[in-house]
Amino acid sequence: MKLESERLYLRPICIEDARDILNATKDEEIRYMTGTKTKFTLEQIRAHIERINEDTTRYDFAICLKSTDKMIGELSILDIIEEDRKAGFRISMNSIALTGNGYGTEAIKRIIHFVFKELGLNRLQLEVFSHNPRGIRVYEKVGFKKEGVLRQALYYNGTYSDEIIMGMLKSDFEIIPS
Repeated sequence: MKLESERLYLRPICIEDARDILNATKDEEIRYMTGTKTKFTLEQIRAHIERINEDTTRYDFAICLKSTDKMIGELSILDIIEEDRKAGFRISMNSIALTGNGYGTEAIKRIIHFVFKELGLNRLQLEVFSHNPRGIRVYEKVGFKKEGVLRQALYYNGTYSDEIIMGMLKSDFEIIPS
């Protein structure tokens, strides 16, 4: 399965992506934005990819540039509960240098179309830390709404950050101008 937008395409994560994913987990700014504390090995990343590719409650995509086929990030629709027609969402670019170019926004717009139109889900939820205002702005821009705050849920780099819960309903998606 390949999902396309203007500058990007989303394709399933594969074992060959392990090195790029590992390198992204070493970027200190990305680690901070995502609240990642664990240090990973290449073998752990490969095992993770094998596990997620067998998991029927999720879709994991590499975000790739059409112009170069380079993987610039990843995103996941996870914890899909078909009975309740809902899922979780996460996205991460491979480096901070890739942010601010609209790639994340473009990828999210394409994936929410997939979630609501192709999968037929009704709710998509994500969590984002308060120290990531750029991410929060992007999520709001594409139609996510703040639904709650877990105060001081993350202790990282000697400070506490709130965990903000955001959600989007199919009805929110349907009123967003294309």
